[in-house]
Amino acid sequence: MDIKALRYFVELIKQKSFTKASERLFVTQPTISKMIKNLESSIGQPLIYREGRRFWLTEAGEIVYQRAITLLESLEQMHAELEDLEQLQRGHLRLGIPPMVGHLYAALIRRYKQQYPNVELTIVEYGGKRIKQALMEGEIDVALTMLESQRDNDFSKLALDNYPVHAIVPNTSKWRGIDVLTWEALEHEPFYIYTKEFTLSEFIDQRCQQAGFRPQVSARSSQWDFLVALVKSGNGVTFLPQPLCHRVKDDGVLVKPMAQSMQWSLGLIWHTQRYIPKAAEAWITLCRDATPTSAA
Repeated sequence: MDIKALRYFVELIKQKSFTKASERLFVTQPTISKMIKNLESSIGQPLIYREGRRFWLTEAGEIVYQRAITLLESLEQMHAELEDLEQLQRGHLRLGIPPMVGHLYAALIRRYKQQYPNVELTIVEYGGKRIKQALMEGEIDVALTMLESQRDNDFSKLALDNYPVHAIVPNTSKWRGIDVLTWEALEHEPFYIYTKEFTLSEFIDQRCQQAGFRPQVSARSSQWDFLVALVKSGNGVTFLPQPLCHRVKDDGVLVKPMAQSMQWSLGLIWHTQRYIPKAAEAWITLCRDATPTSAA
């Protein structure tokens, strides 16, 4: 069914005159007549009865007229909403962020909301491994996470920041005189580390294996402050990216750099094959503009 023909038909009935309808539509009267005949042909029933210059709706015409009004109004609303979406007057950004990362980008998130106040923002807190799965499944649009060194063709990435990861040990005489820790020195310590859905957990395990041992994992948690509390009880080790270390200094624990340091490389990732909503495109652009030296 031709939308244009429906529009001509509705305007004709509203104006109750071929002359007035042609003036409103900026077309000739024969054009309107042709459109009405085409519409009647597609429906298989007459829509109007004519008597000279007068006409009135058939029963089928009344049904088509009422439904056409609703349909055309819905189309107009759709176009208006799409235009709003294009201008980001509406939309939805689904952003994945690991628990440790969010506070670092609070100012950037606030700037995004100031620029696009009508965009609904949903923040989902997952570890890096779960974030990738959520992107693959379309649960989220884009994620701030720890970047892995190997290339992954499923994801595009934008590097943002890079920080060293430090060891957190008890404030005891055993550790006070040591400025820099080696991984070998931690071989017999209980490890309090992140759950396996965190990319950082995998990196820690790799570093230990490179040093010739498997870590003695005593506890796992997604909450870094809980891991620090376990260390504070008097033994063991956990690990924190540098931006979080200032939160635990002078709190019963010591922050120690590692000799073979790990880097907490943060950035954006998004699925290369999935549609990127306008709201997510705007977030990626904002992050890129905030780090002009970064490369996607």
